[in-house]
Amino acid sequence: MLEKVLIANRGEIALRILRACRELGIRTVAVHSVADRDLKHVRLADETVCIGPAASADSYLNIPAIISAAELTGADAIHPGYGFLSENADFAERVESSGFIFIGPTAQTIRTMGDKVAAIAGMKSAGIPCVPGSDGPLGQDDARNLELAREIGYPVIIKAAGGGGGRGMRTVHKEADLLGAISVTRNEARSAFGNAMVYMEKFLVNPRHIEIQVLADTQGNAIHLGERDCSMQRRHQKVVEESPAPGITEEQRRFIGERCAEACRTLAYRGAGTFEFLYEDGEFYFIEMNTRIQVEHPVTELVTGVDLVKEQLRIAAGEPLRYRQADIRIRGHAIECRLNAEDPVKFVPSPGKITQYHAPGGPGIRVDTHVYSGYAVPPYYDSMIGKLIAWGEDRESAIARMRTALSEIVIGGIKTNIPLQQDILADPRFHASGTNIHYLEQRLKAESQ
Repeated sequence: MLEKVLIANRGEIALRILRACRELGIRTVAVHSVADRDLKHVRLADETVCIGPAASADSYLNIPAIISAAELTGADAIHPGYGFLSENADFAERVESSGFIFIGPTAQTIRTMGDKVAAIAGMKSAGIPCVPGSDGPLGQDDARNLELAREIGYPVIIKAAGGGGGRGMRTVHKEADLLGAISVTRNEARSAFGNAMVYMEKFLVNPRHIEIQVLADTQGNAIHLGERDCSMQRRHQKVVEESPAPGITEEQRRFIGERCAEACRTLAYRGAGTFEFLYEDGEFYFIEMNTRIQVEHPVTELVTGVDLVKEQLRIAAGEPLRYRQADIRIRGHAIECRLNAEDPVKFVPSPGKITQYHAPGGPGIRVDTHVYSGYAVPPYYDSMIGKLIAWGEDRESAIARMRTALSEIVIGGIKTNIPLQQDILADPRFHASGTNIHYLEQRLKAESQ
């Protein structure tokens, strides 16, 4: 087993990693910015190192500072969490070339999956169904691009090959707008990702967002742990997630899950990962793979009983998977609500001091957060301050428990999106399940008019 892990992240995921390390008897190093001295995991870690000013570029994205901290403290591995450098192939490469273990896949895998065009090509070769599209990057031939769009059929969506997080995408509904959209997306991609390559896909009108969780070791073993439904989104950012996905049959789960596990074996994938799909009319269409732990991993943990972060650590230590596919059973239903420090109507960030904090409790309730009474939410980072997760024997009981938990939680001194989450959990369309990825955005737009 690993002896000492440096946690190259902050907030609730850093605390989640620290707790997993403690359960396995692994010592921890917390790196932090000047603004994050009072984070809970920083207070609890065995060792701490300040790696720079508040700005992410000077701290959590500062690769030399993180590597130096690992050298200084004698860490033998680095866990990137999610966000920041977690899917940065250059970081993974630097970590391993410096003699440390990167808790995640190889740099080459991250690089391949980070290039959406290369990822789609890889998935097609592995038998994973993909969205009809250009089957490669768009060239400079306007006539050919117009012809491609006609073959695919409008509406189409132009995507940056190096994009992610909802950025670098533009929907085109008619031919007159296509060439302009390609040009604008190229410029945006060049500026945001340093890669101007774009590609074209069919724009699915009413899809759901379904994703498959996988684990793979270094001995060629890979399994899937069922699916999550992450369709409740705003501006391509997930708001509510659940597992299993309503309406997905055991046969469908087996069909798509086994293909994802086989793709991991084909790609020699290592660690935890997530295959993301659009799902419409009973068909799955691959869109991307996230080569890291996901924000929404707790819902999978609650319905499978598998601690994904501890499995990441074991895999990084070279251990074979402790589970076979036959060991994975989906039990009950779990729902996660993301908690953000933001205005629930205008969605403007709301940093500041938390004057009062009370966590909900009761059967099946889990709270993943780093906040506490007196903690000051800084204005420099993502507004997510935690996750509230509810498990029940079925979806109805999970919803009931989540509604109770949302009514109990108290976060004073700042604004949060708890009122929005309460509205979603009371929404008849959510109760009916099967809402598409556009539903929340359209509902909020209608309510604001």
